[in-house]
Amino acid sequence: MFLTRLVLINFRNYIRLELELPPGPIVLRGDNAHGKTNLLEAVYFLATTRATFTRAERQVMNWHTLQEDPFPYTRLEGRVRRGSGTFQVDITLLPTENGQIHKELRLNGVKKRALDVVGQLNAVLFLPEDIALVTGAPALRRRYLDITLCQINPTYCRALTLYHQVLLQRNALLKQLAERRRGEDQLAYWDQQLAEHGAVLIATRYEAIHQLDQLARERYRMLSGDDERLCICYAPSFDPENRPSIDYQRPLQLEEMLAERSAPLVMHEVVQAFLQRLERTRREEIVRGVTTIGPHRDDMHFLVDGVDMTLYGSRGQQRSTALALKLAEMDLMTQTTGETPVLLLDDVMSELDAWRRRHVMDAVQGVQQFIITTTDWNDFTPQFLASAHRLQVLAGCITPFEAG
Repeated sequence: MFLTRLVLINFRNYIRLELELPPGPIVLRGDNAHGKTNLLEAVYFLATTRATFTRAERQVMNWHTLQEDPFPYTRLEGRVRRGSGTFQVDITLLPTENGQIHKELRLNGVKKRALDVVGQLNAVLFLPEDIALVTGAPALRRRYLDITLCQINPTYCRALTLYHQVLLQRNALLKQLAERRRGEDQLAYWDQQLAEHGAVLIATRYEAIHQLDQLARERYRMLSGDDERLCICYAPSFDPENRPSIDYQRPLQLEEMLAERSAPLVMHEVVQAFLQRLERTRREEIVRGVTTIGPHRDDMHFLVDGVDMTLYGSRGQQRSTALALKLAEMDLMTQTTGETPVLLLDDVMSELDAWRRRHVMDAVQGVQQFIITTTDWNDFTPQFLASAHRLQVLAGCITPFEAG
């Protein structure tokens, strides 16, 4: 799978860009703030239908366009080669009178829902900030899982949308119950809906994290250069198998218990376990006016030789863990779809030592296309640069690199 053509109109600092892209390695060099990361964000936007660095999609629209154009709009177009076929994904952003953004998605010229577009183009984005997946808040890890799984599992993506819709309704009802102390019987319907959609998320995350764990272990061993053992563990907000409580502050116990979990979860058993927990927490939730358990409170842990990397890892261990996770994500997408995703690497080489840099370059050699940004050609060997398609960016204009 690879992009053959990318068009950006009024996206970030790109007023108009039309770029033909070959398969294989593509290196984009430029100074900071000239548009390297913006290009990668645009490709990832086409893959995921959402902006990477902001939740307010208005911010990806070119500022001058918003201020000066009487009919401002932003458009992204990507032509993709997948297998023996070609398709095109288009995203158009239009500001509305009330200050919101209307987003229109098209696949081969036909209007589509986001659910129908996500996953048509698969992409993995590597950022220097990926270390926050290890060190940051659980919400970052949940968002990472959602974006990754939506690209490869349409059922998960639908369940995620429905789950959050139900969660909003249930929380609204809980707030009403806290105020008026009646109508509790209405919770039964929303509990059932929450449990059914939530069970899909839990079971899918359970299996996906198990796969990521297996794939990341070898990646981590190669990156660290020693015999340290990485374990990626799913930490749901409740145990869907109704086992004894796990003390997440005791990583060795966590790893031992999770090692016993080899069989896939049974969906109806997860639903029942979820309903039982909702019943037990009902009083507390009514008092607080919020749903306290469910996939929206999930987390995952990264253990190296039993030590929780979020709490106690060295900076080097945390960086290797994040990189192993992203390489495992690439492997998971390849296994699931049968095609390598487009890899987008944003100036990651400058953050790595020579050992890790070499391993990353070895790992990406088998993909059909990867785009890597840099501020310095010297981040790469002459042999690699000779095999790569080289581009340079200056103030939102991309041109072929001419040596000499």
